Order: sequence, then structure tokens, then C-alpha cells
Amino acid sequence: MTRSRTVAPVEELKAQAKRLREELKTKGVSLSHSAALELLAHQHGVRDWNTLHAIAGNRMHLRVGDRVEGRYLGQAFTAEIRGMTILGDGARRRVTLHFDAPVDVVRFDSFSAFRQRVTGEIGWDGQSRRRTSDGVPQLVVRPL
Repeated sequence: MTRSRTVAPVEELKAQAKRLREELKTKGVSLSHSAALELLAHQHGVRDWNTLHAIAGNRMHLRVGDRVEGRYLGQAFTAEIRGMTILGDGARRRVTLHFDAPVDVVRFDSFSAFRQRVTGEIGWDGQSRRRTSDGVPQLVVRPL
């Protein structure tokens, strides 16, 4: 059995376990909620509910329209997610952000370059793999 690469949020997993339990009850199978959670974990290819909970709980779940905050090229921002694409196996996402206020992406005093809408790739931790010259992630996103 292989572990699922994309896992729903914990609340959705619990709802799935509840639906499973209710469906089995209509078939005459009595199952506790904890047993349903364990079955759900096995369906996702992990050994138990605690493991599945840890996997789901360590992932940031974002959707189009969500409000976020973070840093882009070292500048703080608040923004709305305007677009999102799941990449590859689901471990990375391309997000398009519309900043509430334009962000100056140039660090020189002699000129500026303001951006209000940017697109970047982030992992489940909300950070980009790409780094600035000083080793800081180019994009860091957190839910508000």
C-alpha cells in the first residue's frame, strides 16, 4: 500500500469517517468512530489515525479567495489568493496573489519597482523553494 500524496484537512477526514460509519450502519455493520478513523487511515496507506492526522495537520490548506499574509522578496504583505494550481504530485502549488497594497520588489534607494499581483510556487509549508541571494525564501504565505 502506498501513502496518498494529497490529504484532505483533518475536519474533512473526520467527516469522511463519519459518513463511512453511517453507511456501514445501514448495511448492519456496527463500527465505533475511532475504528472508522483507523479504516480511513488504512485507505490512505498509513498505519493509523495518528499518522494520518499528523500528515493532514502539517499541511497548509489554502483556496482561491482566501486572505493571506506573508513576505515577498523580503517585503511584508497581505493579499487575496486569486488563482491556484496544484503541481505534479500535489506537494507544490502555484498561487497568484493580489496584494492589498503594492510591494516594492527592488532594494535600491535610487529606483523602485512595485508589484501588486504576483505568481509563485509554494509547498505545503507555505514557502517557496526559490531563495533570494541571502538564502531567504522568495515567497512565504500564511493564512490570516
